Amino acid sequence: MTTTTQPAIRSRARGFAAMDQGKQREIARRGGRAAHAQGTAHKFSSEEARRAGRKGGEAVSGNREYMARIGRRGGEARHALRKAQNAAAAVTNDGSQMATPESQLNNTPAANDSGDGAAAATQGNETGQH
Repeated sequence: MTTTTQPAIRSRARGFAAMDQGKQREIARRGGRAAHAQGTAHKFSSEEARRAGRKGGEAVSGNREYMARIGRRGGEARHALRKAQNAAAAVTNDGSQMATPESQLNNTPAANDSGDGAAAATQGNETGQH
């Protein structure tokens, strides 16, 4: 019979993590200034940052199960938000229908007009006119 021992879990922060946020920022600021003064500081160029972001995105998106899980969570969150918006917009005290800001934006002529006259043609078809 073998027994495994669990490592002791520390509940209190130590060192840098135990400092208040203001002191952490002050130390980090001093370190940044010192690095720039010595010439050892590094600033990402836009191309370098682009490559780093692409590399991180490829690493994350390579895990299809994880991507499916976070996509599902996003869809569920969006559904819950819309459901709450619809419930809030249901009926006011006097019985009139209240519009949500999203529906107000989508029903404006500017939102329906792409600038090529397609909105006018679509609106005519919706009313039964051809």
